[in-house]
Formats: sequence, C-alpha cells, structure tokens
Amino acid sequence: MASPSFTAPGILLVDKSPGLTSHDVVSRLRRILSTRRVGHAGTLDPMATGLLVMGINGATRLLTFFVGLDKTYTATIRLGESTTTDDAEGETLGRAPSEQLARVADTDIESAVATLTGEIMQVPSSVSAIKVGGKRAYARVREGETVALEPRPVTVSRFDITGIHRTDDGIDVDVVVDCSSGTYIRALARDLGFRLGVGGHLTALRRTRVGPFDIAEALVLDDSLEAGEATARTTFALRDPADVAARIFATWKLTAEEADHLRHGRATALATPGEGRYAAISAEGRLIGLVDASASGVRILFNMSQESP
Repeated sequence: MASPSFTAPGILLVDKSPGLTSHDVVSRLRRILSTRRVGHAGTLDPMATGLLVMGINGATRLLTFFVGLDKTYTATIRLGESTTTDDAEGETLGRAPSEQLARVADTDIESAVATLTGEIMQVPSSVSAIKVGGKRAYARVREGETVALEPRPVTVSRFDITGIHRTDDGIDVDVVVDCSSGTYIRALARDLGFRLGVGGHLTALRRTRVGPFDIAEALVLDDSLEAGEATARTTFALRDPADVAARIFATWKLTAEEADHLRHGRATALATPGEGRYAAISAEGRLIGLVDASASGVRILFNMSQESP
C-alpha cells in the first residue's frame, strides 16, 4: 500500500514504548504519515512509557492548549538510593545502610507520602527541561554545572500507594499520582526519600492519562508492521480536531455566516455565546478555531487551517 500524499489534520494518542524519546516518536510519525508537521504536547523521558498526545498537520496548533491539562501516572519509587538524575538513569549519589532501611515502617512511608499530597512547593529535578539563562537545565548539568532551580507550586491531588516491596536493594513503592501540569514525579521520588532519610529515586514511570484522554485509547507504534499497514493503522487512529476540542472545551455551534466571520478574523462581528473558552465548530462539524468570549466580545485564540484532502 502506498503512503498517502496528504494526511488530514488530527490528534493522535500514542502509547510510547520504553527507550524512545518523544522526538523519536515525532520522527517515526513523520515517516509513517509523510508529513513534517508533527508535534507533541508534553515530553516523556526515554525511560518512561505511556500517553503522548500528538498533533498532525494543522492540528499541531491545538497542542498549546493541551499542555496545561492535569495528568495521571503510575510509578515505582526505590527508597534507599539517591541518584544524580532522581531516576534509574543517573549515577548513584548514596545508599542507605540496610539497618536504616529496616527501621522504615510502612506507616512511615504512608505518612511521608501524605506530606507530598495536595498543594505543595516542589523543586524540579536539576535535569528537567526548564530553561536557566536561556539553556535547558539538563544541558547545563551535562556540561558539569551545578543547577539550583526555584521551588514552584504544583498540585498533587492523588498520591496513592498501591504496593510496598522490600528487596535486597531497597524498598520499592508502587504509586498512582494525579497531578497538575508541571509536576515532576522524579522530584516526588527524591523528596519522599529525603523525608524518610534514606534517599529515593524513580525506577519506573508510565503516564496513563492527559486531561480527558486515557492510555486505553492510545495506539502502539509497532516496528514489525510493513510501511503501508503502519500508515493505514495510524491514519485510522487519527482523531478529528473538532471531536478532540469538544472533549476539552465548551462548544459553540456556528452558523455559516459566523463561521465565515471567524475564518476571516472578524471577531467583532460575532455575538458572545457567554463567557468562557469555546471550540467554535461549523454546521458541518469542522473545528473553525478556539475563542475566548467575555462581556466585551470575542477574542480569537487561533483559527484552524481548513485543510482538506
């Protein structure tokens, strides 16, 4: 099967495999779908697996509005060892003696987790993608610099322990975390170990939800597929921008005249549907754009390119 010369704009939910970077997924989709216009809303480290929200062609413009959505992760935290990256890919900074670990009771772990739940101030991991002086923090760390990031407010609405396993190497704590955008699970692992006085780092991470989108809806990019079959499966899995936007925002059904005004940027000609952010959708069911509506009128956030095959 030949690759199509045109792929309609859409959103693709991908279940990232371990070892791949988020950019690896972008590159693979560019090849499969024969387009350069591929982006993602929120990276995952190579060690991590799970949900990536990808934008294809004109739908890449929607991704900006997905970045702030809350997320769910499952993770395993190893207590008893701290690392330079706060995860298993870093070098060991220190290990707690076995007798010290033996004194950490399950109830101690539960109490420490409770202190990291709710609205908290979190210092991001020094190997995060946060920019310091115009350069990513992880790049500065790789160059041998010591990076100290400022604490920032985040919300951890759920931090549940699903299992505690004591091994020769430490204590493995399986958790589920619901959190606001910008929360670092590696930093939760580091801080949990710090509160218990034994050190800690992340050994496994899987993102299972981004806003209303669940990992069960995601496509696994299978390396074993022939090029044509990979293209067909991926194209079939693309989600219409209007359907996706309607899961995040209130919808505003436009008349043909209103749709024409919005396409041409004539916001002053539009009647306010009520205050709030809206996905403006034509009578034919196509996403025309996103708008902010207030008592003073309508502000266009962006207009969707009306691409068609």
